[in-house]
Amino acid sequence: MVAESKNTESRQQNTEQSSVDRRSFLGMGALAAAGALAAGCSQSEQAAAPAAAPAKAGPAPYVEGETVETTFGKIKGSRRGDIHAFRGVPYGAPTGGNNRFLPASAPAPWTDVKTCAEIGPRAPQTQARIIHEWGVLYRLEAASEECLVLNVWSKGLADNAKRPVMVWLHGGGFAGGSSGGLPYDGTNLANVHDVVFVGVNHRLNVFGFLYLPEVGGEKYSQASNVGMLDVVLALQWVKDNIEKFGGDPDNVTILGQSGGGSKVSTLLGMPAAKGLFHRAIAQSGSQVRSLTPDQGTATARAVLKAVNLKPNQIDQLQQMPYYVLRDALTDAEGVGQFAPVMDSRTIPAHNFDPVATPISEDVPLMIGSTDTEITWNTFQNYDKLDEASLRHYVRGALRSDDATADRLIALYRASYPSASNLDLFLKLGTDASNFRRGTGLQAERKAALGKAPVFKYHFGFYSPVRDGELRSMHCMDIPFALHNTQIAGPVLGTAPELQGLEEKMSTAWAMFARTGNPNHPGIPEWKPFTLEARDTMVFNIDTKAVPDYKGEELRAVNAVLDQPRPARRG
Repeated sequence: MVAESKNTESRQQNTEQSSVDRRSFLGMGALAAAGALAAGCSQSEQAAAPAAAPAKAGPAPYVEGETVETTFGKIKGSRRGDIHAFRGVPYGAPTGGNNRFLPASAPAPWTDVKTCAEIGPRAPQTQARIIHEWGVLYRLEAASEECLVLNVWSKGLADNAKRPVMVWLHGGGFAGGSSGGLPYDGTNLANVHDVVFVGVNHRLNVFGFLYLPEVGGEKYSQASNVGMLDVVLALQWVKDNIEKFGGDPDNVTILGQSGGGSKVSTLLGMPAAKGLFHRAIAQSGSQVRSLTPDQGTATARAVLKAVNLKPNQIDQLQQMPYYVLRDALTDAEGVGQFAPVMDSRTIPAHNFDPVATPISEDVPLMIGSTDTEITWNTFQNYDKLDEASLRHYVRGALRSDDATADRLIALYRASYPSASNLDLFLKLGTDASNFRRGTGLQAERKAALGKAPVFKYHFGFYSPVRDGELRSMHCMDIPFALHNTQIAGPVLGTAPELQGLEEKMSTAWAMFARTGNPNHPGIPEWKPFTLEARDTMVFNIDTKAVPDYKGEELRAVNAVLDQPRPARRG
């Protein structure tokens, strides 16, 4: 029987902050508060663990920084305390016009010193609905097709320190988001754990994932997965340049959350990315299967139909102003999804189906999810559930009958005897979601290869914000892993115990990047995940290592969802 999360009761208390109020910002530090307000207004081995973490560098202002020579020209950055920052660094050429939908090329070299002191443009996108507490942590910087930029934070420059490099891939699925969000700032991680932190922007949605080889002819034969190839280009930039920023090109970890975790999972199966990274962390994101060419082609045809063009008029699609194309597709029906396509060239097979890809078989993987991922949903129903409504929602999550729903409800009630009906559904609904199923399946199939360790985690902290409604939502683990809980006050609150969990998690993430092993003296022994023991690190104020965590419930849910279903009649 699995014990209820230790924080479940605390979320029911009415604490100091219920949403984004003045006191929340006062608890974040001057610089973080100003940034969040601006965003809201604009719409290892244990022996290697640091003995003591230095103070966070977050509240210090940025000042004029140093100049570094990259393979394309000199760039001038900024500095915050002891940390050098280079933001908005071009790693690829502009992607508009004749370059749209095609693999990116390197940027044209420059002779003057390029100032890289501000976050660069994000990719064109339609802003998704985001819960308010997380939305205020976005900058919502201007969009542009000159979006192939990255940000670098490091404690040293060209000092041969061989720091581990952590390359962050932002969330937002394959359609939205950017690396410019305040929780993705690399200052604290670089300062506290002496890593080089890199955030990457790349093409998204129709601009990054329109699959054209089947409808566009020879000219567009390479128009496939270009958003992922952008990330590969960024990783090549890291390999060629990161030593100048104090990093080790032979010790690169790719990591990301949600859509970023899906991108990490996709890179594991891309031949072009092999050798450009050495460890991988996927938080609440997976990519067990990619789209098929038929699915990608169907989306391409729907895009052309939405803008009244024929397949022989794709050149006009290239020349259309990006905002016209973006806006035309925002409300278009039947366009389908934009995601990586298994094209047999850039992605030769489904990455984790029926087995884990052998392309990255020697790459250690850390993977996990949060306790109630689905409380991120802006449409989440927080009504008190009676027995009939609980059965209704569980039946929908499982796509099952009443008897099956009742059986699973009884199982979850036995495991969580103090949970309300609403909490039972939120736990079960999350276990039935791809956030849990996808990450779990990838852990199993990666472990089955037996070539590199898999470290599985479960994030169980419940936020007290908004009277506890957010619980342990999707994205809640990011500020802890990236050492940015102070910045994330609007979604986490400001309780002192946050810092202890932040130290446990960020140190584990940094140690994994440094050595391929997340263990450090601040947590229990974290054993690699195996199909037999299924060890999982459960991160919470009271962090525990638990064999086969939630095993009975997960197996029961998966058994229902994995059973064959009759084909739909058209």
